[in-house]
Amino acid sequence: MKYIDHHAHMVSRTTDDYVQMALTGCLAVTEPSFWAGWDRSTVDGVEDYFRQLTGFEPRRAAQYGVAHYTWLGMNPKESDNRELSRQVLARLPTWLEGPTVLGIGEIGLNRVTRNEIATYAEHVALAEALQQLVLIHTPHLEDKLKGTRVTIDVLQRHSALKPGHVLIDHAEEHTIEAILDHGYWAGLTLYPQTKVSAQRAVDMIEQYGPDRILVAGACDWGPSEPIAVPKLVMEMRRRRHPESLIEQIVLWNPIRFLGQSPKFVVPSGLPDSSPAIAR
Repeated sequence: MKYIDHHAHMVSRTTDDYVQMALTGCLAVTEPSFWAGWDRSTVDGVEDYFRQLTGFEPRRAAQYGVAHYTWLGMNPKESDNRELSRQVLARLPTWLEGPTVLGIGEIGLNRVTRNEIATYAEHVALAEALQQLVLIHTPHLEDKLKGTRVTIDVLQRHSALKPGHVLIDHAEEHTIEAILDHGYWAGLTLYPQTKVSAQRAVDMIEQYGPDRILVAGACDWGPSEPIAVPKLVMEMRRRRHPESLIEQIVLWNPIRFLGQSPKFVVPSGLPDSSPAIAR
C-alpha cells in the first residue's frame, strides 16, 4: 500500500533504508529537525544541519523515488540553550522560504524547563506571524502528560494559529484525547521498544476514529524501524479493517495535513482533486 511517513529522521539512516521504504510503498517522507546526539555549540553548526536537510537529503531520497520534505527549528533537546535558540530563531525565516520546507518543527519540550517553554513559545509566535504549519514534539515517559498540557496551553495563547495547522506528535493513550479535542492533529510514532507499538496505535485509531491522526516510523538513530508504517498496515489488515480506512490513515491523512502547505506536491499517480486536500 502507498503511504507517506511524516516523521522520519533520514539523516541517521542508510540508503538501504530508503530502498526498504520505497519497496514497501513509501511515496514521501518529511524530516523534522533533530538532536544530533550531542548539543551543537554554534548557530553556524545548526545551519550546516539545515543545509543537509534542504539540500543533500532531498537529492538522496530522490534516487529511490521518494519525495523528501523537511521541518526546521530549534529541536527540544537543545532548546534549553536560550542564547543559541535566539540566534537560530533570528535566521529561521530565511530558511523557511526553502522549496521543500513545510513549516516549523520539530519544536516543543523535552524536560519541560522554563527555558524550553520560552524557546517553544517563541517558535509558536513565529509560526503564527508567518502562518506556518507546525510539527511539535512531546516529552517522553513521566513528562509526557505534563509536557502535552503545557504544549497546548502555549498554543491556546495564539488564536491566529489555526489548530488544523498544528501536528502534536508522539501522542499516546493518555494524551491523544486532549490533542484531538482542541482541534489539533495527533501523531503516533511507532517504535519497536519505546513509545507506541503498531498494536497500540491501532487500538487508539479504533477508539478515537481515523480523523486527524497520522502515523510515522520516526526512524532515528536509536532502535527504530523505517518500515514501521507498513507493519501498522499489516496489523490493521490482520484486524480486518477495510483497505479504504487503512489508506486514509497512511496516505490521505498525511496528504490532507501536509497539503495545507503550497510546497507539498501530491505524489504522481494519485488523484490530485481528492476532497482530502483542503488548503
